[in-house]
Amino acid sequence: MRRALVTGGHGFVGSHLAAGLLAEGVDVRVLDRPAPRQTDLGGPRASGLGLLGVEAEVELFEADLLDPAAVTAAVAGCDAVFHLAAQTIVSVAGRAPAQTFEVNVRGAWNVFEACREAAVERVVFASSDKAYGSSPELPYREDFPLRAAFPYDASKAAADVIARSYAAAYGMPVAVTRFANVYGGGDLNFTRLVPEVAIAVADGRAPEIRSDGSPKRDFLHVDDVVAAYLALATALGSPAARGEAFNAGGDRPHSVREVIDLIVAAGGGEVEPEYGPGPPPGEIVDQYLDSSRLRELTGWRPRVELAEGLARTLEWYRDHPEARP
Repeated sequence: MRRALVTGGHGFVGSHLAAGLLAEGVDVRVLDRPAPRQTDLGGPRASGLGLLGVEAEVELFEADLLDPAAVTAAVAGCDAVFHLAAQTIVSVAGRAPAQTFEVNVRGAWNVFEACREAAVERVVFASSDKAYGSSPELPYREDFPLRAAFPYDASKAAADVIARSYAAAYGMPVAVTRFANVYGGGDLNFTRLVPEVAIAVADGRAPEIRSDGSPKRDFLHVDDVVAAYLALATALGSPAARGEAFNAGGDRPHSVREVIDLIVAAGGGEVEPEYGPGPPPGEIVDQYLDSSRLRELTGWRPRVELAEGLARTLEWYRDHPEARP
């Protein structure tokens, strides 16, 4: 890779990926809305690029995914594109499904079409484990049907299928990622479990949990996510990765209560979480992934143990009060 475009580069994973590409000597262009900007939940939000100290090292391209001409201009001259930009908040998708479908589906095909026209050599699209929906069998494997039943899940599943259709119909070198719950320092979506609990513990207050702590999830540290993206982009140099989907998770599921206990312990164990009465309505109870396809193709594996990663995440929020609400 010589020059890579990262869409959604002001965001949590996008900014970490941009930093990872820079460390590999790649020129990085970022397509995103202007920063700082309003979050989907209201209130100002800093750029993840600024929080990581790399904003001055990337080429910023402010554009809307729904503007095909702007997307085409952003893609021009890039030999790799990582499409991460999306409306990612599940609760917002539930309240505003049309907006979510516009950004996550139409925005995605605008990116894919620009990549097709520019003959981009490597395209990686960030789908989600939510695209699988609720499956009777665990762990999820890439050959499982996509049973998405809720707006956010459906938007990712639709774009997932569209991405792979560009490989089948046009030979575009595209791969799809379906990653587990990503966590780490710099996540400014405070509706997600890990930043919400880590910030509460950093502030010395009791975390308020929306469930009874029983749901099980797969967690993957953002450093391992960046490594997976880089490994997959390299693999797109050969036909084996093209048009395929790849899971990446943290080896085994952990209950919400287990994750919370680890964060509280890392903080000294001085707060008592407040749990809800049961699993939140409309949410899948248990989700985790089989990552063997990515391992076998690239040799990638998660390296950050959950306890270590959560302790590092807590320390990051303690060190960055400007990133807390």
